[in-house]
Amino acid sequence: MAQDTLRRNALFNPEGDTDLRFRRLIGGNTTNLNDFNNMRYAWVSDWYRQAMNNFWIPEEINLTQDTKDYPLLDRSERTAYDKILSFLVFLDSLQSNNLPSICEYITANEVNLCLHIQAFQECVHSQSYSYMLDSICSPEERNDILYQWKTDEHLLRRNKFIGDCYNEFQEKRDKFSLVKTCIANFILEGIYFYSGFMFFYNLARNGRMSGSAQEIRYINRDENTHLWLFRNILQELKKEEPEMFTPEKVAVYEAMMREGVAQEIAWGQYVIGDEVQGLNSRMVNDYIRYLGNLRWTSLGFDPLYEDNRQEPENMKWVSHYANANMVKTDFFEAKSTAYAKSTAIEDDL
Repeated sequence: MAQDTLRRNALFNPEGDTDLRFRRLIGGNTTNLNDFNNMRYAWVSDWYRQAMNNFWIPEEINLTQDTKDYPLLDRSERTAYDKILSFLVFLDSLQSNNLPSICEYITANEVNLCLHIQAFQECVHSQSYSYMLDSICSPEERNDILYQWKTDEHLLRRNKFIGDCYNEFQEKRDKFSLVKTCIANFILEGIYFYSGFMFFYNLARNGRMSGSAQEIRYINRDENTHLWLFRNILQELKKEEPEMFTPEKVAVYEAMMREGVAQEIAWGQYVIGDEVQGLNSRMVNDYIRYLGNLRWTSLGFDPLYEDNRQEPENMKWVSHYANANMVKTDFFEAKSTAYAKSTAIEDDL
């Protein structure tokens, strides 16, 4: 078997290794037994507990006021609301379908458990967006918003960037395409969501669509754990598969990250621009470049951009609106400091 080739896991492998010394993230010989008592990757225990304690359902949040606010939004706000929601629906739908494909080649059962939880949470997020749409508009309007990528070329281009990378892994099933898929996942979770989240929080601070912002807060909390998961997966792959992180391959990953940042900035300026009260194109640019630096350096690399290394002063309000009820999260560092239903867990993503 070629060095870069991956072999799909058997559903049951009685000849698999049970010795933790032989367990690997990919390319191992797994039994596929879910063993919560013997874990090679110690960080999984904290991640699993935190993710399980994040459980919520969309209907917990009352959207009655949003049904009154939505028709009163400015035209630019309503357009942005619709387009951003359409994009978020696509992203979570893509995630819930792609994560099981990754699981087929992960040979550490404890990491697969985390990926399965993430896939479930992505389904909840998709449901939350549908709940938001069902609450504020007619079925006809809802369907128009859900499928805007069919008529909006900019939205379609955004969807294709990550979608094409995921499709590449479906076709090639090799180590390099798997790592690129993990990088794409990291971009999606750490960059692609955030101008959208920022928009909803901005509406809330202007006294509109507070229920929608609360839904986004809970989604944001989950996404922080997803970022933590894929950062750790990539860090483990760097140690176990160094040939996948040669300077040439890292240059490919860096180019992907830069493209993701550029696309998010262009998208934010397209849907938000300078027409939405409380936001402007420069704020979008600085904020997303800051996030790009934050995400890339969390993987152990140098900043992508010389500027935007610090949280923009005019965007500090985002961290306040990112906090879900009874949940204190350092939004920009993805550092969970006091979850309502779990003990404090520290991470430095």
